[in-house]
Amino acid sequence: MLASAVPFFLAARPAGLLIDTHIHLFHPDQKEFPYHRNASYRPPAESLADYTAFVRQSRLDHAVVVHPEPYQDDHSYLEYCFRNEPSPGFFKGTCLYDPLLADTPARMAGLVKRWPGRIVALRVHQNRAKGAPPTTSGPIRERDMSHPRMADTWRAAADLGLAIQMHFIPCHAAGIGALASKFSAMPVVLDHLARAGEGTPEEFDEVLKLARLPKTVMKFSGWGYSSKQPAPHLDLQPLLKRVHAAFGSGRIVWGGVGMNLKEFDQRSAMLDRLWDFIPEADRARIRGLNAKALYRF
Repeated sequence: MLASAVPFFLAARPAGLLIDTHIHLFHPDQKEFPYHRNASYRPPAESLADYTAFVRQSRLDHAVVVHPEPYQDDHSYLEYCFRNEPSPGFFKGTCLYDPLLADTPARMAGLVKRWPGRIVALRVHQNRAKGAPPTTSGPIRERDMSHPRMADTWRAAADLGLAIQMHFIPCHAAGIGALASKFSAMPVVLDHLARAGEGTPEEFDEVLKLARLPKTVMKFSGWGYSSKQPAPHLDLQPLLKRVHAAFGSGRIVWGGVGMNLKEFDQRSAMLDRLWDFIPEADRARIRGLNAKALYRF
């Protein structure tokens, strides 16, 4: 058979377990699953049907649906994805609730009870500029990390066996550390390399100090937030060497591996190139083994 005739589902695949820890899915029908009135952005569809076709082509083992802001605290589409997943147990998911509302612990517990073992983290957004005041209403982001109810919500998440997934810029690292140190047995996942490019070197030093807490995990994703070069973002390697020195190969996970085969192939190659300073066995941990343990797949 000619090479050009090889079907897509036989495309090259990295060896070992492959888990994408960061996907967003958006239903194409806004009448069936409408975006929330407080949606902070309104993206085009990324349908479950299209993603399922990609999963079969790429032979991904699992994925974490990071419940996206357009749906705010309505998890209907996440639950739809659980009911219609590519294979039994394929998905796990994060949730999004306002951490300062008194009913958040009970609502979070209700979702976890409906989907035992499937909700793995509460996502918290903290991307406001340094010195900007926290919000108290509107889109669920930029809430006060020092508010007593924030700690109450983290405690409730810990009691439910969840992680906290922080989406933040580096100037907030110290505040995250102050709260995370009170819950040192609970995993805290740091999204998108902590968006290192949106902070100062001194602020990123504070991000790396979070590695002193034994359950913090860095996510290798969102490369464009930190790189000044196009893919494969080769200027990231010095940053990754610092991340690896702080977190080691056992506390780094891979997210955003692509939504089609072209992206998947490019990002798989990018991982191998950017992490070529560690052994293949350690790259295999980043591709999936760490996520399997963290999210209990």
